Amino acid sequence: MKELKHLNKYFKKYWKKLLIGLFITIVARILQLVMPSYVKESIKVIEDFIASTVTESEAKTLLLEYILIIVGAALLSGVFTFLMRQTIINVSRYIEYDLKNEVFDHYQLLSLNFYKKNRTGDLMNRISEDVSQVRMYAGPALMYGINTATLFICIVPIMFITAPTLAAYTLIPLPILSVLIYKISKVIHERSTVVQEYLSTLSTFTQEVFSGVSVIKAYALEPQINNDLALLAVEGKDKSMSLARVNAWFFPLMVLLIGVSNIFVIYIGGKQFLDGEIESVGVIAEFIIYVNMLTWPVAIIGWLTSIIQRAEASQKRINEFLTESPDIQNTVTAETPITGKIEFKNVSFTYEDTEITALKNISFAINTGETVAILGKTGSGKSTILDLVARLYDVSSGEIYIDNTPITHLNLECLRNAVGAVPQDAFLFSDSIKNNIKFGKETASDEEVVQAAKDAVVHTNIQGFAKGYDTVLGERGITLSGGQKQRVSIARALLKDPVIYLFDDCLSAVDTETEEEILNNLKKASKHKTTLIVSHRVSSAKNADRILVLEDGRLLQEGTHEELNTQEGYYKELYATQLSEKEN
Repeated sequence: MKELKHLNKYFKKYWKKLLIGLFITIVARILQLVMPSYVKESIKVIEDFIASTVTESEAKTLLLEYILIIVGAALLSGVFTFLMRQTIINVSRYIEYDLKNEVFDHYQLLSLNFYKKNRTGDLMNRISEDVSQVRMYAGPALMYGINTATLFICIVPIMFITAPTLAAYTLIPLPILSVLIYKISKVIHERSTVVQEYLSTLSTFTQEVFSGVSVIKAYALEPQINNDLALLAVEGKDKSMSLARVNAWFFPLMVLLIGVSNIFVIYIGGKQFLDGEIESVGVIAEFIIYVNMLTWPVAIIGWLTSIIQRAEASQKRINEFLTESPDIQNTVTAETPITGKIEFKNVSFTYEDTEITALKNISFAINTGETVAILGKTGSGKSTILDLVARLYDVSSGEIYIDNTPITHLNLECLRNAVGAVPQDAFLFSDSIKNNIKFGKETASDEEVVQAAKDAVVHTNIQGFAKGYDTVLGERGITLSGGQKQRVSIARALLKDPVIYLFDDCLSAVDTETEEEILNNLKKASKHKTTLIVSHRVSSAKNADRILVLEDGRLLQEGTHEELNTQEGYYKELYATQLSEKEN
């Protein structure tokens, strides 16, 4: 159970509630033990009446008294059992809440490389299914474990005090049960791990299918996807059935062993009564009740073992991610104000997952308030520059300075708060258009949201929807066209009003007229702001203060539109080509 030690901090956090739960559990079980002894006493009263040692009136009075005690104890035990569940199960929900938050907070700290290596379905499964399995250990398993231990601690001594020989025979099956649990628990642990891992595979598959459903429909791949899912489902069923077969051994074995105990009670107890070793048939009845009271706790051992093994397997999977350290570390706790000056000095960067070198010894400087456009062929390293400025990655070599300070010496939160980024693949959440725009500034007024939408030239489109700004988008903004998604994403960045704007080819899906209008609005909004615009279009770059041209990760050309248009090279050729296309 070493993986489950991670939960100890939560048990310490809620130790008072758990202590109360423990006390309530013990009281509930002690009250439950009232019944067997008074059943014995009731039978003894009947025996005494038959033997004429008590009168009928005395017998009736005693039986009524004992019945009221049994009923009263049962009611009190029920009340305390209810309180026990309310206390311990509630604690398990608190722990589930805390653990989910811990996992989610850690997910947000992890760097982009982590998300490239791990699939979304697996991440979701660990924070949902795996955490739910762990909750079963922190709640039901703990509660029933305490319950079982309390009953054994109370009942076994009473049985030996009452009739030692009968107690010994009655409890013979229990050591056998312990050995069986020890043997089978290992198999359960192995198969539980396999099942939990496979659930992640299934979650990943279905998540990707739902996300890519438009492509599946476009290529008429529904039958193939159905077949793939059927194969996965069959394999998952086989793994689950393999685990179920092991679990299925527990309860029949429990019932068998409890049945053997009852036979021992009746046979040995009856023989001892006939031999005069026990004084009353009531002792046999008492022991039968004790054995049946132990039936559920003994049977539950198998279930508890299964829960603990599943929780161990799930917590191990959770711990694998919790022990993962983010590549990007925030080493500065003090606030570091950003004004927007950016400098790259001999920067090289290689992507860890593909080992592709995106930037090779690049150097340039951007002054505060300057607008710089970055052009180049696909794969030349344009987007990588923006990612490095936002410190989504750290450089492989060289140094990036923001306001003459190494970027790694800046408070990461301050840096990213100073950045307004519009990615090439605009991502919108399944929420209203208004809230998607306000994602950059939650406190913004409706007037500010509308103004940002107007500056992004998407206000008219939004008004065309039946619910306007309250229109709820589909997953990843599927309700909108590509150009509309880009413009809503631009509105989000404009509303944030950051120190540094990062536009990554964010006008590729709009027409040239709309592009020109947006660029004019961006020029006004980004006045005195440092702006980096990545584009494939000269029209997006020609009005920038400077233009950087990249090729194969190297800085090929640098200058203004007029300067580069007089030089032979990539920029002049691109400008001539696009100018010719526009005229045609």
